[in-house]
Amino acid sequence: MRTHLCGELRAEHAGETVKLCGWVAHRREHGEHLAFVDLRDRSGVVQCVLDGSVEARSEWVLQVEGQVRRRPAGSENSDIPTGEVELAQCEVTVLSKAETPPFGLDERVAADEHARLRYRYVDLRRKRMQDNLRMRSRVLQALRESMLRQGFCEVETPLLWTPTPEGAREFAVPSRLRRGEFYVLPQSPQIAKQLLMVGGIDRYFQVARCLRDEDLRSDRQFEFTQLDIEASFVSASDVRDAVADAVLAAMRAALDDPGAGVPHDPGAGAPLAGIPGGIEVLSWHDAMDRYGSDKPDLRIGRPLADWTEVFARSEVRALSAPACKALCIPGGANLSRARLDALVDRAKALGAAGLAWFRVGERDPAGKAVLDSPLDKFLTDDQREAIVGEAAAAPGDLLLAVASEWRLACEVMGALRVETASLPDGTPAGSPAALRGGMPTAARAVTPGSLAYCWVVDFPLFDGVDEEGMPVPAHHPFTMPHPEDIERLSSDPASVRALAYDLVLNGWELGSGSIRVHDPDLQASIFDVLGISEQDAESRFGFLLRALRSGAPPHGGFAVGVDRFVALLAGEESIREVIAFPKTQSGGDPLTDAPKPLDARVLAELGLALRGEPGSGN
Repeated sequence: MRTHLCGELRAEHAGETVKLCGWVAHRREHGEHLAFVDLRDRSGVVQCVLDGSVEARSEWVLQVEGQVRRRPAGSENSDIPTGEVELAQCEVTVLSKAETPPFGLDERVAADEHARLRYRYVDLRRKRMQDNLRMRSRVLQALRESMLRQGFCEVETPLLWTPTPEGAREFAVPSRLRRGEFYVLPQSPQIAKQLLMVGGIDRYFQVARCLRDEDLRSDRQFEFTQLDIEASFVSASDVRDAVADAVLAAMRAALDDPGAGVPHDPGAGAPLAGIPGGIEVLSWHDAMDRYGSDKPDLRIGRPLADWTEVFARSEVRALSAPACKALCIPGGANLSRARLDALVDRAKALGAAGLAWFRVGERDPAGKAVLDSPLDKFLTDDQREAIVGEAAAAPGDLLLAVASEWRLACEVMGALRVETASLPDGTPAGSPAALRGGMPTAARAVTPGSLAYCWVVDFPLFDGVDEEGMPVPAHHPFTMPHPEDIERLSSDPASVRALAYDLVLNGWELGSGSIRVHDPDLQASIFDVLGISEQDAESRFGFLLRALRSGAPPHGGFAVGVDRFVALLAGEESIREVIAFPKTQSGGDPLTDAPKPLDARVLAELGLALRGEPGSGN
């Protein structure tokens, strides 16, 4: 039906007769007998000169046959690739008529998100969505190619699975044939891929669809896609190398494409050429200590300072605690008192008892440090020098500090580090609003140089305790403890590190993984620490334990969140912009009006009865 795509036509095509198919993007009348129609398909738009009597309205689908010619001098449009040419002597066939679209498809016109999702089939015609979904396709292709190149085998795992202890609620699927029993939709292929390792597959990967019944937000959907991998006879660094190869290949595939609508500085990616040399590796403790987060945004070049020793034996009670962490805001000394009070309130909301602040002034005639702060009268000259030096502060800077337990002090200052990044000298690639959300803005100026990756390793194996005082797995109960810490598993579980690792990009966890427990006796010990009895372990995980007892190789794996990765690469603030048919934040689908009640006959077949009215939540 067509010989060319609309966006392909250039000056070199002048004189050719072509057939195009697409949608009417715009129509402009030119006198009584002439009309200009911008015809759009996935590749772009081209101007068609039509007889004014030809009826062709917005979003009608046309086939246009005509001759390519150069536009008259002075009428070229440098804003589009086809701007030097137009299609003349056109014969038009109307393939489909359309109702008036519910919103404008011009990228400059903001549309209500609910309307966009309700009429997603119209919204998908917009260039932004076309670019995003094609970028997603390039990313998936590059990830697959990297995995295959590295000797991984693609294997599909079940969507109907058994309940697993991975920390999030699962979607339950009632069985019709075995009434009263349920499958669940997998949160991840975690246990299945470990069984593949026991089965000798050696290197597995899958572009896996996963589902979690959890609250939605800009970076979270009920159903999501991840690159899931597992490999046998590997170390943690082997897995990280394999992931880095795939992720950096996908990044280059996404950003190097000239049709992606994303400017690209070829030189910016050079430091990332080495794998994993281009990605900094931080221990969990160092990430928390230096950046106040296990997902540090390294675009913000302001690590935290440590004032613990400065005030360890001080009479300044506000700063004397097990840990005192500080942050320097370059040029922030001119902040108003109201803004400072707001920062104090924010620190308290984050759990701190308070927030100390110091404006750094010019040194006095004797060369001594000068600070403006309610606490200054309690400081000695040595303390003033120490806190200015530890924070590498200069006149005109603002210093903020929190004293508390180490983890709380780090987390509060880490949050303020991100939230104050819009202040002078603190804005990396992306806007202040984007930094608060972690993703670049829809300005779409994404290059490899604006993407800051890091590995965070050696996480704690356990993360606090539950209501019964039992340790809670920080990742999942199949994570291998650090060999140096295994002897403390029963006596001091809170101090045990895990052979776990996260890949972080611009302050977002892009993916996580670990080396797994392959020794059934060690796995039983971990279950015991978690308060899972031998009988309960056999009931819940008997098939995995039997597999481990059959001869399991050492193995480890990883999962990359594809939706989040593509959103970052596309410069979007929400993963909904890179998913064809997403849910709203309330979990609904405006397009299909799902979820909906099931017919009473279907419920009866499944052996289910509802308590309360459908949709009431009761």
